[in-house]
Amino acid sequence: MPNPPLERLKKRSEFLAVAKTGNRWVMPAFIIQVYRHALEESIRYGITASRKVGGAVERNRAKRRLRVLIKQILPLYGCPGTDYVLIAREEILRRDFACMRQELEETLRRIQRRL
Repeated sequence: MPNPPLERLKKRSEFLAVAKTGNRWVMPAFIIQVYRHALEESIRYGITASRKVGGAVERNRAKRRLRVLIKQILPLYGCPGTDYVLIAREEILRRDFACMRQELEETLRRIQRRL
């Protein structure tokens, strides 16, 4: 079975819809918010990094790290018809990438069981 396509969330209203559901999982390096809409076959994702993470350079680095994680893990463990928003935390700049990958995999498995 081919992996479902990945699409980005682009509008603020889409991000707010995901946040409004209240389904969130907190990890040391990032927070995942999930919204199951089941209308589409694609997996949609969004990434945010506030100024709490750091200046522009740090925020961009945090978003790049999250983007790589998403492209590697979400097609394998994500549920089609679900929106995911990953929010960077300060720890993302110091955390080992392999550790973050493992945390994301485990969390997505838990989310699949719950959905």
